[in-house]
Amino acid sequence: MPKKVAFLGLGAMGRRMATRLVGAGHELVVWNRTDSAATVLAAAGAAVAASPRDAARGAEIVFSMLRDDEASAAVWDDAQAGALAEMAGDAVAVECSTLSLARVAFLAGRCAEHDVAFIHAPVAGSRPQAEAGNLIFLAGGDMSELDRLRPLLEHMGRVRHAGPAGGGAALKLAVNTLFATQVAAMAEIVAMLEATGCDPESALAILGDMPVASAAANAAAAAMQAGNFTPQFPIELVAKDLAYMHAAAPHAPLAKACRAVFADASARGLGHENLTAIVKLFRAAHT
Repeated sequence: MPKKVAFLGLGAMGRRMATRLVGAGHELVVWNRTDSAATVLAAAGAAVAASPRDAARGAEIVFSMLRDDEASAAVWDDAQAGALAEMAGDAVAVECSTLSLARVAFLAGRCAEHDVAFIHAPVAGSRPQAEAGNLIFLAGGDMSELDRLRPLLEHMGRVRHAGPAGGGAALKLAVNTLFATQVAAMAEIVAMLEATGCDPESALAILGDMPVASAAANAAAAAMQAGNFTPQFPIELVAKDLAYMHAAAPHAPLAKACRAVFADASARGLGHENLTAIVKLFRAAHT
């Protein structure tokens, strides 16, 4: 068991993941840009650092769970306060954020410059899965380093090795693109059924039994029908991830179209709602 673990970023996902580590008895030092989330972890037994660099000092393993490329750069790379400036050669940097392929490649290079091992382990799952320890880590990096981390990761979920560091990044963008396109397609279908006079509940029950249906699409349809838009995967973050997908595959037309839909929804004030709220755009188009 590592003597000291650091966790950087205590947003909706990071806070729940760090809580799992504290609950498993690990000595944890946490940092967050704002104090409120760190206070909750302190009450659970974690130490609170003033900066990412302070949190990383003496840590064998440093996790981060951050919003985007810019947040990742600020937390790891900053010459004064960044975590890498303080990490020793036997430490492992574990970036769990969903990032662009370019950012992951850059961070891998920065870790190599500091002689620090690097694992990129973005997660499949949302807040309920993080709280229950049921995330799926799409871990890219050296298998021997991943084995060092496995006991920690398994407190938070299951581990799938995705090849080198960039493999996890590409796979996570693929997962989120597949999810977003299914939800957008279901939103179009729900709005069409409602507008054409069908009984949506009956029609969706039949559709859900078809071989073409998926668990994700069925759950999205149920949430749309129930008006449940409580954020689990907010639209603004879907739009961010689809922008990273577009950067990785600029000539992929379906991903490009899906990105435009979610970007439009975010611009119309729906960014903080769950991605199922995309149905509001299509319902409005039928009025």
